[in-house]
Amino acid sequence: MDDRVIGIGGVFFKARNKDRLLQWYREHLIDVPEWGSAIFEGPGQTVWTVFKQDSDYFGPGEQRYMINYRVANLDRILARLRAEGVTVDARTEESEFGKFGWIVDPEGNRIELWEPTGG
Repeated sequence: MDDRVIGIGGVFFKARNKDRLLQWYREHLIDVPEWGSAIFEGPGQTVWTVFKQDSDYFGPGEQRYMINYRVANLDRILARLRAEGVTVDARTEESEFGKFGWIVDPEGNRIELWEPTGG
């Protein structure tokens, strides 16, 4: 099915002190490159990133974490979710990494959907 999630594309969270938290993860858990995001190869890729506390990437509110789900067909899944009454951000983005869209779950958590370049 190309209108369902096919994997975890990323785990993103905010930090009160981004540099200190990145250093802690580097020392104890994850080989985070200097540019600040770790990439886990799967099938597919999963990105792990720390954002500054004041980032607005997670939308309005106090949300501290956001999951990015990989999808095979962003347009199709967003159309289905709209038809099912899910809150879907009107904005989508496209870059060299693929297409991105956002939805909100019933508890107000912003979720990113990602259709990677090349499917």
